[in-house]
Amino acid sequence: MSEVPDRPAVSPFRRRSFLASAALATGAPAVAAGPAQATALPESVAPAASEVGSVARLMAVAESGRGVEWIRSSLQVAVGLELATIPPYLCGWWSVKNRRSEVARMIRRIVGDEMYHLSIVCNLLVGVGGRPQIKAAAPIFPGPLPGGLRAGVNVYLSGLSKAYVRDVMMAIEAPEDPLTRSATSPTVGEFYAAMLKAFKDVRPELSVRGQVSEYVGGDNLRPIENLDHVERAIEIIREQGEGTSSSPADPNEDDERAHYYAFGEIYHGRELRETEDGWRYVGGPVPFPAVHPMAPVPAGGWPTPQADHVRGLLHRFDATYSTVLDTLDSAWSGGGHRALNAAEHAMRGLERPAVELMETPLPHAPGHTYGPQFRALPRPPRTS
Repeated sequence: MSEVPDRPAVSPFRRRSFLASAALATGAPAVAAGPAQATALPESVAPAASEVGSVARLMAVAESGRGVEWIRSSLQVAVGLELATIPPYLCGWWSVKNRRSEVARMIRRIVGDEMYHLSIVCNLLVGVGGRPQIKAAAPIFPGPLPGGLRAGVNVYLSGLSKAYVRDVMMAIEAPEDPLTRSATSPTVGEFYAAMLKAFKDVRPELSVRGQVSEYVGGDNLRPIENLDHVERAIEIIREQGEGTSSSPADPNEDDERAHYYAFGEIYHGRELRETEDGWRYVGGPVPFPAVHPMAPVPAGGWPTPQADHVRGLLHRFDATYSTVLDTLDSAWSGGGHRALNAAEHAMRGLERPAVELMETPLPHAPGHTYGPQFRALPRPPRTS
């Protein structure tokens, strides 16, 4: 990514520095977009009809008109965006049979990062007087990314395969490419850069009341108190996902790859290495793991299964997923770190029914299995 802000002198966030996206682009696979991608996917996961993205509308507002309300609206779209990455990445991770494999470790780390990004965005939104609507932002799969970002990318749920890594995981995280920029389809990086500029221009007062402090996904989430913290928070989201323009020789804490390049190592089956011709996937092998053959979840979810145990697993998963979303909403509406802890605990309960579904053969599709469909159920009414 370009135009990454300078580090503040004091920051509540951990420093992670990643490889330059421009230098790495030559090692990336071609990611299909638009109609070409749709024809490459199974018919059951064809993209939904396109709509005018809310991000395009937000970005069409003149910079002089991007006040606090614009920032709040943009951050709510970002809530949906960060949330939308978690179900497809979890499906990929859960489908790996050996959880101790390098591929499973890489995907698990990225899921933690995305939970951290979601939490950062929620703190930012609360800091400017908003309230995150997390369950309301829960995406329906298959479908486009929230807000109309990455036009042509269709996010569906499936077990891990090289096509899934390329067409979903890498497509979501792909760095900016000047040849594919479009005024009606802003990139994730451009959207976050616009939010940061609005924060700098407006300089809104930030309140820590209602923000959450907790250890999330391997990172320490803390309240965002000033513009330096805002800058660093947005920098982290951009760095961890798409990479930066920093040198690989820059000091960093853990030397983890940005998400796009970690997924690239899984896709290419090789570690990323610097060569005389730039960065290439020519390092040590990254063996593709044995996986449960979860079929892509069709539009509208699985047809009603005849087997009671499958219906029970699907309902159990969706009910737990809904509890996760409800509890996340509670965390940023007064529940604080206890509610966030409860949400993380509930999230761990998703794995068992998901894997059981992935071990259950899918009728009329030999060699494939069920999998979670991530449907948010209505919150049950309170009883007096």
